Amino acid sequence: MAVASIPRTIFILLTDWQNGMKAIAILTTIGMMLLGLSSCNSAPPSNSVDPTPANEQVEATSQATIKIAPSSSTSTVLKLLVEAYQAQNPAAKLEFIVPSQSEGSIVAVKNNLADLAGTSHQVTPEEANGQLQYHELAKDLLLVATHSSVTGVTNLTTAQLRAIYKGDITNWKELGGPDATIVVLDRPEDESAKRLLRQYYLDQDPTTSDAILLSKETELIQTLQDTSYAIGAFSLAYSVINQLPVNRLSLNGVAPTLANFNQGDYLMVRQMGIVWNKTPSDATQAFIDFIFSPEGSQVLQKNGFVPIS
Repeated sequence: MAVASIPRTIFILLTDWQNGMKAIAILTTIGMMLLGLSSCNSAPPSNSVDPTPANEQVEATSQATIKIAPSSSTSTVLKLLVEAYQAQNPAAKLEFIVPSQSEGSIVAVKNNLADLAGTSHQVTPEEANGQLQYHELAKDLLLVATHSSVTGVTNLTTAQLRAIYKGDITNWKELGGPDATIVVLDRPEDESAKRLLRQYYLDQDPTTSDAILLSKETELIQTLQDTSYAIGAFSLAYSVINQLPVNRLSLNGVAPTLANFNQGDYLMVRQMGIVWNKTPSDATQAFIDFIFSPEGSQVLQKNGFVPIS
């Protein structure tokens, strides 16, 4: 029955009282047919083929987000590498999760919360558990610096630095500086910066109870810049990259420079590495390949790090 004839059919059926019930049945059937046609026109069949071209599907897969879990001390170097990689690969998607200690970053990869992690210590067999791959990334010199208000002090001996952290020297004038109380900024004992300070200068002497303990290196750096007469230890590369207005101290007459490190004169340096799953995604592997490429090494070197070949 043509749709245009429906109104005339309805009129005839409705004028015949005896056939009223039949008219209702016909109208119901017609309505169901029209709804069925509309439904067929708007919904694709259940076995329809995805019209997305195969190459677009592959591209979408390759652009999967790479999640990075930096430790506090490796955050800067990983951000530099991410920026350089994205400059070459604009479609690449990388994001950071909240920095933590190295142990926490490693656990994030083990539990598939991150694809790659930064760590300031070499991964132990127990931590890897046959699941993780570790590779040293770079070396980062650790410097001792003061707030710009500390004038007249450019070098500290091992004995002087130990006395400052122990609390035996509490005023800068004892070292030729201004008459002001020394503000010691410290890190937790299990952090790489504090471990290195103990290894090369502080030995096992207790740290003064007046020291301000800061859990993250970025917190210490910011506090050092904001606090007059403060002293603390942190990354040389971070200081170079951000051109921090702080006083970098020589230790035992040796300045914290890459040249002095390469000559074997400056010893306080920490190693930084990355950890990833032994079966990484294609996107993660591409980023790892960039990190250890000549381009990646150039990024590290020009920003004050010592790349590992």
